[in-house]
Amino acid sequence: MAFRAFVSVDLPEIEPLKAFSEELRRTGAPLKLVDLRQIHLTLKFLGDTEEVLVPKIVDAMRASAAGVSPFTVRLVGAGAFPNLRRPNVLWVGMAGAEPLVEIARRLEAGIEPLGYPRERRDFSPHVTVARVKDARGLDAVRQVVEAHSEGTFGEVLVDRVRLKKSLLTPQGPVYSTVEEVLL
Repeated sequence: MAFRAFVSVDLPEIEPLKAFSEELRRTGAPLKLVDLRQIHLTLKFLGDTEEVLVPKIVDAMRASAAGVSPFTVRLVGAGAFPNLRRPNVLWVGMAGAEPLVEIARRLEAGIEPLGYPRERRDFSPHVTVARVKDARGLDAVRQVVEAHSEGTFGEVLVDRVRLKKSLLTPQGPVYSTVEEVLL
């Protein structure tokens, strides 16, 4: 039986992120805001995953986290992919996330033999806060993002990575933890 999967670091609800999300909502722009109760940093999106592969994926997660002690990242800066002129995804960046970059790099190498292709882009630690549904009426969104481009949103302790299941529903995705690996 297959399920939609990804490997992530879950974040707690953080007040400054809530305030930022609320500012974006108040613009009235055509955005799909992320449910902040489910906010996370995706280390690797796996897509359809056979349950039989879970033990091997968890082994790769353990190997990728080996020797990495718990650490703190700062949520800093806001921006858009691919850019603020043509935003598709609105994000908050991370400082002090070098261990996450290393974990992601190791994870890519560890699960490639399981049939998961490497990402074409370099890993960029960030949390997605919204997706743009329509390119019209985004001037207010650009102003909010620019106002927070160098803002600080708090700190988060990273002490585990999780294999997550994503169930897509009409109300939005519902995530559940399949396995977790402690740092």
